[in-house]
Amino acid sequence: QAQVAESGGGLVQPGGSLKLSCAASESIRYTSTVGWYRQVPGKQRELVATVTIGGITNYADSVKGRFAISRDNEKNTVFLQMNNLRPEDTAVYYCNLDRSQDFSVPMWRRKEYWGQGTQVTVSS
Repeated sequence: QAQVAESGGGLVQPGGSLKLSCAASESIRYTSTVGWYRQVPGKQRELVATVTIGGITNYADSVKGRFAISRDNEKNTVFLQMNNLRPEDTAVYYCNLDRSQDFSVPMWRRKEYWGQGTQVTVSS
């Protein structure tokens, strides 16, 4: 039923690492951009990282050098490797698939898809 499903979140101590996974129910081979966003209660959702079909990445300044986004088109999965986590990284992390120009899916399915999110808590 779900088009996008995030996993891998949890509680981790500062300085620790987590790897988030975003499993897509359909091929992401032709999905132009996939990304991760995060949101804290009371604040707007913010971009964490994106990667295009051509491999171009974009990271929020706050995570550069610590996070790495990747996509596995064979497994239809998007990953976010998070290293040296900080308390301010605590948030619900959402996966986004921009299928608005994905010709591999019917026109009526060409839109953005969001997962339900996975909680990441960085605390001692």
